[in-house]
Amino acid sequence: MTVLAVSDGRAGNVRQARALTDALTGDAAPHLRIDASAPWRWLSPRRLPGATRGLGDDFLAALRNPPTIVIGCGRQAALATRLLRDAGARAVQVLDPRIDPRYWDCVIVPEHDRLRGTNVLTMLGSLNPVDDRWLADVRAHQPRTWRDGGLTSLLIGGPTSAVPMTVDALVAHVRMLVDETTADGSHLAICTSARTPRAWLPELRAAIADTSATLWTGEHDGPNPYPTLLAHAERIVCTPDSVNMLSEACATSAIVEWLPFVAHGRIAAFLSSLQDRERARPLGSATIVKPEPLRETARIAAEVRRRLQDLR
Repeated sequence: MTVLAVSDGRAGNVRQARALTDALTGDAAPHLRIDASAPWRWLSPRRLPGATRGLGDDFLAALRNPPTIVIGCGRQAALATRLLRDAGARAVQVLDPRIDPRYWDCVIVPEHDRLRGTNVLTMLGSLNPVDDRWLADVRAHQPRTWRDGGLTSLLIGGPTSAVPMTVDALVAHVRMLVDETTADGSHLAICTSARTPRAWLPELRAAIADTSATLWTGEHDGPNPYPTLLAHAERIVCTPDSVNMLSEACATSAIVEWLPFVAHGRIAAFLSSLQDRERARPLGSATIVKPEPLRETARIAAEVRRRLQDLR
């Protein structure tokens, strides 16, 4: 059995496609990056004459020798998985392709999406590689760098239309967490992302000045500590703008909280589901949360395997 991951190269899409392929195979599967030319960049996953020539030479090579299973994530990848299915592969598409799901063997969407169907699987959050083996590997190769106390990790994304945030409110939360961790003797480690506005960084640095808290804002601060902050934390606090970030935090054994910014639409529904299942809560909420890992990738992989076997 050969399994191929396909995406447009965006980090979140790559991570989900690879997480599922690796869960199916138990090893790192190859990844094909789709570089769609116009008009396929805009029309995917609709199939029109000439579609096979619009996804690049690497895709044409895969089309001549299709894998047993292809797993794509994102709209451009959906055209590739659809075409590879026509060539004989079993096709699994992660995220709503925005057209009828019957063109794939399985379509996997978050619960907070509306798409449903006989071949549609729903998950809470997003697919990711975080499991016991992943966490143990990080701990073995990236040991803790602080000397005393536990670790509170603060993972910061950025404002979106669904989750508007201001730097003033964020800084207020950071200062509160600095006070809390100073009082209980734990360490506060903060990690920003590519979505964090660069204009916010000076104020974040000022908020932790003259404290023991650490802040990572880019490679100039050293290697990205994000895996370490997941693997070693007893408590993880996230901004609520990223389903992927919250899903990965919830896949650990840490207590997970999100900063109480107002959220709208599908992200609000996702946060509500996490709270209803007692896996995460808003910062400052009295809601009980359980540090039980949310491992949707393993569950989805098992169901995909079963369904594809039934199709033989």
